[in-house]
Amino acid sequence: MKKSFLLIFFFLLLIKPVKAQVQLSTYAEISIVTAGPGTALYEAFGHSAIRIKDPVLRLDIIYNYGMFDFNAPNFYGNFTKGKLLYKLARYDFKYFLASYKKDKRWVKQQVLNLNKKQRQAFFMYLENNALPENATYFYDPYFNNCATKLRDITNSILGDKLQFSAEKIEEELSFRQLMDNESPWNTWGSFGINLALGNKLDAKANYKEYMYLPDYVYRIFNESMVYIHNQPKKLVKREDVLLDFKEVKQTIPILNPFLVFTAFCLLGLLITYKDFKKNKITKWFDFVLLFTTGIIGVLIVFLWFFTNHSTTPNNFNFLWAFAPNLIIAILTFKKTRKQWITLYFKILVLLIVLVPIFWIIGIQSFPIAVIPLLILFFVRYLFLSRKPITIT
Repeated sequence: MKKSFLLIFFFLLLIKPVKAQVQLSTYAEISIVTAGPGTALYEAFGHSAIRIKDPVLRLDIIYNYGMFDFNAPNFYGNFTKGKLLYKLARYDFKYFLASYKKDKRWVKQQVLNLNKKQRQAFFMYLENNALPENATYFYDPYFNNCATKLRDITNSILGDKLQFSAEKIEEELSFRQLMDNESPWNTWGSFGINLALGNKLDAKANYKEYMYLPDYVYRIFNESMVYIHNQPKKLVKREDVLLDFKEVKQTIPILNPFLVFTAFCLLGLLITYKDFKKNKITKWFDFVLLFTTGIIGVLIVFLWFFTNHSTTPNNFNFLWAFAPNLIIAILTFKKTRKQWITLYFKILVLLIVLVPIFWIIGIQSFPIAVIPLLILFFVRYLFLSRKPITIT
């Protein structure tokens, strides 16, 4: 029995090096696989992965860097703090394709124009990366995700033989503009993302940085070149449509942000007009307004200073979602107002005025849907900045 255990242990030790010495045949193919967008927010930008197929070895594997586990310990806490672990999953390509067929999302592959040595290098790199001790990585939606991994792996393996090109790609777009082009602005998902992220997203991206989006991985790889025997050749040897579905579009909900905020703006302007006429203050409305913007402001401060997210600092949405409003909201229930409260609302008016200025000169872009709220905040704060009047 003891001898049997020793033999099994010895066999397990041999598995890794034997696996590492597998040589792909001359018929092997390395492909960049791109999937179209889905309906969920995290699917809205599509997906990228690498496929290795070798008919001689009967090998057809997908290497998917986009895997995460909702059931992982402290998943939501780590996500909020910017410490979300993603991992590379290695599994049969048929299961990958079946999942997209079920969701009716198109899938295309770009077979790379590589020699046998380069194909083997891809295989060795990915097999090593798929080992449990190497598979996990800290995810960043703009700088380290399923799409940037493919760009970086290809660049690492091909080195100076690779020449990325983007002649047909529009230049001088910011990270935020690239993101907004992929997702309708008038959805709650788009509003939430633009609300939570700071002005690092407003920096102009170079074409290599465009490849945080799967669509640009696909487009730039199609234009790129690889040097074979010192001669430039197309990086993509062949393109195949694996699933030909109509692209899924995100639907704009009936109760979309712009509609909801416009309705709230009109209600607030009506209340302010009546308050002005009657020389009074409707305290419940001010409580709702100040408490809500205060809560959002606290969230912005938390994401800015207390998380590891690379794109949440320097978020000037705090100009309208002002965290101290949370304290002032409580004070609205007092029967009399202190003189300094009037000064506070004058400061809020100034902060609201700064928003379009920052927007126009390019310091930061703000969610378009917030425009009705800015109008309301300006009018209401201007009204409240007058001398203390009757509170009801």
